[in-house]
Amino acid sequence: MNKQNSKRSMDPSYIYSDLKEKIIWLDLEPGDTLNLVELAKVYDVSRNPVTIAVTRLVSEEWVEHKGTQYVVCPLTFTRIREITEIRSILETQANLWAMQRITSEEVRQLKELAAEIQKMSESASNKEMVKLDVRFHSILFRATRNSHLATLLDRMLCHYLRFWLSFPHRINKASFFDQALEMIHAIEAKDENRLKAASAEHIEVSLDEIMGVRKAN
Repeated sequence: MNKQNSKRSMDPSYIYSDLKEKIIWLDLEPGDTLNLVELAKVYDVSRNPVTIAVTRLVSEEWVEHKGTQYVVCPLTFTRIREITEIRSILETQANLWAMQRITSEEVRQLKELAAEIQKMSESASNKEMVKLDVRFHSILFRATRNSHLATLLDRMLCHYLRFWLSFPHRINKASFFDQALEMIHAIEAKDENRLKAASAEHIEVSLDEIMGVRKAN
């Protein structure tokens, strides 16, 4: 490890971000144990920065403390229902603020994203589709011009991602993106009612897919 990378890995924020990314994208799977001694060796640091990083992951519910062990939080339907209840209120309002405050450059980014979605192959992997969804929501979260709200929504979205990525079957492209495209059109048209309806449907479809209510077409 070179000096620059070694210095970076000693920063608890770097360790936190790296572990969080691994948890979100299932490189660390639900139920995996985080061994602080082994992690300290991986990052070439003492246990202290690792402990600080893991404690932060616990506070954000990526990791849970079980006895003497730290374990990646499991995926439960109760958890996703609770997140959905919050999303259904906060994200709909956030999307309205985004529509009101969005810049011309961000509108251009949404249009480019819509074109990418429409061109995406039906055989695209779940991970490819989820990455596009992250970009879509990130533009909207940023457009709210409310950094605290954007951080909260991003965290909830990332918890959702773990469920989508754990799907044993291929995500249906149409059901995954139809309402996202409708939201983009509503934002372009500055149509508040259309955006509210599409936002609510987008969240409802997400939950239904995860809960297995909706079947792939």
